[in-house]
Amino acid sequence: MRLLDRYVLQNFLIPFFYSTFGFLAIWLVFDMSSNGRDFIDAHVKLKVLAYFYLTQFPQILVISLPVGLLLALLYSLSRMSRSNEIISMLTAGQSVIRVMIPLFIFGILTACASMALNYQLAPHSDSMRKQLLDEITRGKEKSDDGELLLFRNRQDSRTWLVESIQKKQNMIRGVDITQQDANGNVVTKWYADHGVFNPDDKSWTFSKGKQVNFDKDGNILPEDDSWLHGTKRITGWSETLWRIMSSNEDPQDLSVPELSEWITNNGDFPAARLAPFRTHYWYRFAVPLQCLVVIFIAAPLGIVYSRRGMLAGVASSIFIFAAMGFIEKLFLALGKGNLVPAAVGAWTSDGIFALVGFYLLWLRANNRELPKVKLPWSR
Repeated sequence: MRLLDRYVLQNFLIPFFYSTFGFLAIWLVFDMSSNGRDFIDAHVKLKVLAYFYLTQFPQILVISLPVGLLLALLYSLSRMSRSNEIISMLTAGQSVIRVMIPLFIFGILTACASMALNYQLAPHSDSMRKQLLDEITRGKEKSDDGELLLFRNRQDSRTWLVESIQKKQNMIRGVDITQQDANGNVVTKWYADHGVFNPDDKSWTFSKGKQVNFDKDGNILPEDDSWLHGTKRITGWSETLWRIMSSNEDPQDLSVPELSEWITNNGDFPAARLAPFRTHYWYRFAVPLQCLVVIFIAAPLGIVYSRRGMLAGVASSIFIFAAMGFIEKLFLALGKGNLVPAAVGAWTSDGIFALVGFYLLWLRANNRELPKVKLPWSR
């Protein structure tokens, strides 16, 4: 690494870590002030409290990385511009692009780290937060109980009605399963007090239940109640515990593998039902690239040659970042509502502002003035 690269990185990394971890600290203070009363009333141990916030850090870190990059770039580049260090580098024969190379490389590494977090850990943060808060306020046993859940397996024509799910035991309670034939006629019904899923061989073991069969006219055939006081093991079903649970999940709480599995298993759903899951699948990859987009926008606006230009560059960067957030949420909502294709809803914001960033960087690299926005009432 050349001396120039080390110097640029040194000036950037310190404010970056201050900005990023400062954002995390502010979030931690606000969250503890919001949930502190519940923690005190539940006499939460320090170990449980630490685990609770460790599960939240991946999601908050994904959000804070672009903010930290923006603030650090504006601070470091404007400070070097104010002390004429940028001008000295340019007059020494270094181009703007060459000066920015270590920052671009750091942005790529940051985007990769954000993508690794957003692949699985960050999406689960919100659901883990709800679960842990529920355990703290209601107790571990009660927190496992969920609402009545209906799951329809269209491929195998089976409908599941479940009273509650206990995730840690891989157990469902109050089971009512209906099997239909190709014509929609009920063939078999299973009733059970509870069922346990074995992920190793993907089998179900039902306890305290019975099986009711029907003929083609809908008449009840002799019941199989041999497991009324025992168990019955069923293999070969495509339903897993996660597949049943995920039918009631919010797409924003699912990781990339889970979203992919959900879309594959439910590919016969209407397009409007699939749209939120398809959009969030692409959104998982689009969010980390905001780190690169922020660098392409903030770098040319942070390099200025006058105090007035410095203030304008900072204001422009913050305005563009806010606009990027607004357009991101707008197109994400359009994608989830099936008004635009899923990939368009997820990638439009990054695409638009990446082009804006490339244009601004091209202007700065060619020593051209950045465009100025004149308001109608300005003189």
